Amino acid sequence: MTDRAQRTIALAGATGDVGGRVVSALARRGVALRALVRNGTPAAAQDAVRARGGTPVAVNFADHAALTDALAGVECVVSVLNGLEPVILDLQGRLLDAAVAAGVPRFVPSDFSLDFTKTRPGDNRNMDLRRRFMARVDAAPIHATSILNGAFADLLTGQAPIVLPRFRRILYWGDVDQPFDFTTKDDVADYTADVALDPAAPRFLRIAGDVMSSRDLAALMTRLEGRAWKPFRAGGLGRLSTLIRIARALSPQTDAPFPAWQGMQYVRDMASGRGKLSPLDNDRYGKTDWTRAEAVLAPTV
Repeated sequence: MTDRAQRTIALAGATGDVGGRVVSALARRGVALRALVRNGTPAAAQDAVRARGGTPVAVNFADHAALTDALAGVECVVSVLNGLEPVILDLQGRLLDAAVAAGVPRFVPSDFSLDFTKTRPGDNRNMDLRRRFMARVDAAPIHATSILNGAFADLLTGQAPIVLPRFRRILYWGDVDQPFDFTTKDDVADYTADVALDPAAPRFLRIAGDVMSSRDLAALMTRLEGRAWKPFRAGGLGRLSTLIRIARALSPQTDAPFPAWQGMQYVRDMASGRGKLSPLDNDRYGKTDWTRAEAVLAPTV
């Protein structure tokens, strides 16, 4: 195996939140990183990639020959692209085709989610897109590895309607003891960097920085704040499904990947247990400094 300083990884999505963190994680490992960015990407965004240790490579993603040339000599393509069908299927599909044409041996698709292989088709738009791309990448002559990490633990601090500080309640649907998988974006990025450098990585790797139920979260917040927190049951999964249908029908059409009703679909897949990750592969690369939910929530108290 060649020295890591001479190894080359290509990354699509480097200007995004998680993508930028993956750039930093790969840079810490001394990897030569080509950060593929679209033609016309602002200079400030490219400078941010350089500051993290990546080399921006501007390319027209619609130009198959140019994209293939940009991937020459790369050992793994990592996709951290985020969006709907035009991104997850079309743009990422062009990236996959170019990787195959360039002879790249490995590909990491932009999955980074709960276990969509176990969820029901039609229940979650974003998981359906991942399932469709899975069929495409599995038919391609390239070795793929998907990283599944549950929900981003960072969302517990306010973006996800679970921890409600104003009311000192943990909002849940269904079973108060259903375990949820949470992983911080930094831990996902760190693990992704190891996967990108692992030629023996399997088709799926499942990780969780912490696994907690709604009851566990209420107990944690009680301990952190010194005041009683309680789980609050908003209803069963049937009621949640009804609310999702209503919210989706009343919502304006949008290209945003996470409108409110999509977040509700994600919560349903977690609350039902269908998206639960098992078994976990946390130990594969010797990582021991996983960020627990307590470390995420403590600064909010």
